Amino acid sequence: TLMRAVCIAVVMAQLGAYVRAQSCTLSVVDRIFTRIGAMDRIMSGQSTFMVEMQETAAILLSATPDSLVIVDELGRGTSTFDGYSIAYAVLRKLALSVGCRTVFSTHYHFLAE
Repeated sequence: TLMRAVCIAVVMAQLGAYVRAQSCTLSVVDRIFTRIGAMDRIMSGQSTFMVEMQETAAILLSATPDSLVIVDELGRGTSTFDGYSIAYAVLRKLALSVGCRTVFSTHYHFLAE
């Protein structure tokens, strides 16, 4: 996917490896955070939603302005307005408070307005 390709290109560029592109200008990234895919830890009593929220909380607490954050379909499996509220709050925090580079994929088209 495009999101994974962005992560790979950033890692390769920072290693000094060849990045196949017409041009590539990147600043240094201190860490890459990803919230992609769905997974549960049922044996530990954690639902898919709980795991997603824990991973998202770790990103919000640890990301810096020099981080790259990749978030895919945050809030799926919730009601429309609950999921939208979660996605909006996380996107707003990343954009306004953290100020990091972010690739954010969502099915909540209201967020693009």
